[in-house]
Amino acid sequence: MAEKLRQEKPKSYAKCVARIQRLAAEGHELRRLEADFLCDGIYELRARSGNVNYRLLYFFHGQNVAVLAHGLTKEAEVPAADIERTLERKKRFENDPDKHTHEEETEDG
Repeated sequence: MAEKLRQEKPKSYAKCVARIQRLAAEGHELRRLEADFLCDGIYELRARSGNVNYRLLYFFHGQNVAVLAHGLTKEAEVPAADIERTLERKKRFENDPDKHTHEEETEDG
C-alpha cells in the first residue's frame, strides 16, 4: 500500500511520512489533531491530503517503540473491522516481538 501511495500520490505519501516522523520524535506525547487514542491500546495517526483522510493505526511496545500496524482511508469513524485487524496484529506482535521486528543491517555487520 505504501509503495502504491508513494507512486500515485506523492504529496499524500509525504504527509503520511511526516506524521510518522512526528510520531517517532514525540511518541506518547503526540496529541490531537495529529494522533488520537481509539481503544484497547490502539491509536490513530492522522494525515489529510485534499479531501482524503489517511489513518495509520499503531500501538506502543514498551515506552519507546510505536508499531505501525494498519493503514486506511476513511470518511467517518475508523471501521470496527480495521480496529479488530489492528488488535489481532498487536496480539501477534506481542506473542513474538522478535519475529515481527525489522532491524537495519549496518555496514560493520
